[in-house]
Amino acid sequence: HLYVSLACPWAHRTLIFRELKQLQDIIDVTVVDPIMLENGWEMSDPLYELDFLYQLYLKADADYEGRVTVPVLWDKKTQTIVSNESSEIIRMFNTAFNDITGNKLDFYPQELRSDIDDINEFVYHKINNGVYKSGFATSQKSYEENVGSLFSALSVIEQRLSKQRYLNGDQLTEADWRLWTTLIRFDSVYHTHFKCNLSTLKEFSNIYHYMIELHQIPEISDTVNMAHIKRHYYASHLAINPYGIVPVGHQQDWSIAHLRDKF
Repeated sequence: HLYVSLACPWAHRTLIFRELKQLQDIIDVTVVDPIMLENGWEMSDPLYELDFLYQLYLKADADYEGRVTVPVLWDKKTQTIVSNESSEIIRMFNTAFNDITGNKLDFYPQELRSDIDDINEFVYHKINNGVYKSGFATSQKSYEENVGSLFSALSVIEQRLSKQRYLNGDQLTEADWRLWTTLIRFDSVYHTHFKCNLSTLKEFSNIYHYMIELHQIPEISDTVNMAHIKRHYYASHLAINPYGIVPVGHQQDWSIAHLRDKF
């Protein structure tokens, strides 16, 4: 059983792999409520009738005192947490159920693993986490350094995608999906809420086309709930947005018809 927030880009990765690897009938999903306040993630839990995600962590370990995060992959038989690390979960989904589903798609192929690991490391520190380091900066100096580093990294990705279709060449890999979940939140949330406003993604033509292209892959659009995403960020981070007002703007056109044929 998989516990996710539709808002969280890390949890979103696991939903994507659940679709890509055709695990919908094998792994059920609980979606936590969009707003996270003093009690953490709230939910209506179908397994144990719990009200908060932290109660699930305590069910696994009554002495647990660490962070309570999504995603959570839960083992219903042993009644404990398998993993709460998205990078581990997507790799489990990538191979662990192949013999059951017959789905042999491999998003972490042996011959590309070193390259995938390298780009994952860059994207995580500079972009995935870069938007958060900018948004939660507590000094002008820290904010400017982090937002500058973020946009420099986007320029590197823009240049990379000018020469190849995906981050690791012509093959779609886990690296693309790890980046993509940040990209789709960028203009509607990170640009405004996290002050990552040196430009919108539309000004990075290659990144923007790439983002739209991946959205066209069957079932992927079903994993995106922009209303949930916006409500979480704007209404949960009251230190940044004290009145919890959710902006009404930025309606993304996900259709590929308005784009030129890049390839």
